[in-house]
Amino acid sequence: MLECFIMGDSIAVGVAQARKECQAQVQGGINSTNYIKKFGDKIQPAHVVIISLGANDFKIDTKANIEKIRARVKADKVFWILPNELKKPDEVKAVREVAADNGDTVLDRPVKSMSPDGIHPTAKGYRELADQTKVKK
Repeated sequence: MLECFIMGDSIAVGVAQARKECQAQVQGGINSTNYIKKFGDKIQPAHVVIISLGANDFKIDTKANIEKIRARVKADKVFWILPNELKKPDEVKAVREVAADNGDTVLDRPVKSMSPDGIHPTAKGYRELADQTKVKK
């Protein structure tokens, strides 16, 4: 079992860069449907799993997709990074519901250090997110 595994979109890419000790299956711009197609059968068991999906979902069933993804996750602790709530309220709701159904932790955004686009953290913001996913032993 891996110590840490990161899954998802460009936000996950940034967190993976801040948590180099983690394995990652990430791709900038990927939506939850395409994540299942590309990585769905490659999800690794880990003590800690970090997921960022939903920000690139447009006219797809985010909740159904992330439920499928979450069903494949084997982990002691799962963290979800929310999409921007102002831009993606339905996707945020779906993530919150799936996380609650599974006893997972949701990391509320935005972090203090955001880039001007309001979607992506700065390098400091990615470190803030990464720090929030470190489980004390």
